[in-house]
Amino acid sequence: MTDWNDEGQAGRLKSIGAELIRGHGRLDGHRRVAVATLDGGTMALTARHAVVICTGSRPTLPELAGLAEARPWTNRHATDSHTVPGRLAVVGGGGVGVEMASAWSGLGASVTLLAQADGLLPRMEAFAGELVGRSLAQAGVDVRIGATVTAVRRLNGDGPVTVTLEEGGEVEADEVLFAIGRQPLTDDIGLDTVGLEPGSWLEVDDTCMVRAFEDGWLYALGDVNHHALLTHQGKYQARIAGAAIAARAGGLPIDPAPWGPHAITADYHAVPQVFFSDPPAGAVGLTADQAERAGHRIRVVDVDPGEKVIGASLYADGYTGRARMVVDEDHGHLLGVTFVGPGTEELIHSATIAVAGQVPVSRLWHAVPCFPSISEVWLRLLEAYRG
Repeated sequence: MTDWNDEGQAGRLKSIGAELIRGHGRLDGHRRVAVATLDGGTMALTARHAVVICTGSRPTLPELAGLAEARPWTNRHATDSHTVPGRLAVVGGGGVGVEMASAWSGLGASVTLLAQADGLLPRMEAFAGELVGRSLAQAGVDVRIGATVTAVRRLNGDGPVTVTLEEGGEVEADEVLFAIGRQPLTDDIGLDTVGLEPGSWLEVDDTCMVRAFEDGWLYALGDVNHHALLTHQGKYQARIAGAAIAARAGGLPIDPAPWGPHAITADYHAVPQVFFSDPPAGAVGLTADQAERAGHRIRVVDVDPGEKVIGASLYADGYTGRARMVVDEDHGHLLGVTFVGPGTEELIHSATIAVAGQVPVSRLWHAVPCFPSISEVWLRLLEAYRG
């Protein structure tokens, strides 16, 4: 990988005519940014049209006795280590937790995964976390659901880490990774100079413009607006905001005509996500529970690709997985799709197109999957829906 070297990205900026200034940038009032440069100086910038904040987020660490001395890993440490710990305790059952448990177990570490009572991957369909957890356990990971950490201590400075559990007992490991959430990196970027709360998430409209200002000069992209903390969503928002800034600068309307619905609005009803665990778990749109709570009249269709899809059995021996689509019965299109199983990460984009485009189920019948491929799971889902 890049080993945290960003010269490739810097070259890309140069190729499109953008100027890169390295340093710590902070807002310094309306449309103004002050940069503390690497040579110890300060550079003042004034935006003609807009300032865009995309400072990202950092891991949340709990307030636990002994945590600082234990020197816990975060996702950054977990993707930067050049050595494999003999024993790794992972605290958190979300995407980072299951991905890192899968990765380090595969590299030879003895992994203990400690998740809260809501289980693994709690924001996805329940079966996703269940299947991933079962696979992790089969791979030798000690998966514990309903585990709450109350204290952490590291013995002798460089010795093992002991994790104390609320329900009793301890887990000893060489390293402990906390993957329990994120918080915005906005505490030291000058939000106070424009009347905003340092350290807060930034509320934005559908063009990613910060709602606190009506004149359209401040935008927030990616993690800091708290819509979807995913790299691909940050890139999508950048395209949306760039088009909106250009339109507003030129005095053009944002939406609808001449741009068309959603042409310059960040649309969040079809956010795709994939967790690269073993097996991968991916989803787009609403879960069945979310759809029902939103008031939709739905029908849920499930298929086991290992039993129903020849391409899945060719892809992997003993293929284990599950596919679900959530259908809006009043409008005849998909509200959400979830896939779990080897290779299914490559199916999520087709599901995203179906959900984002609100493609009628009657039309999906004519999107013919190739034989013999895993994508035939679409045909099996439609057959099951037709009943």
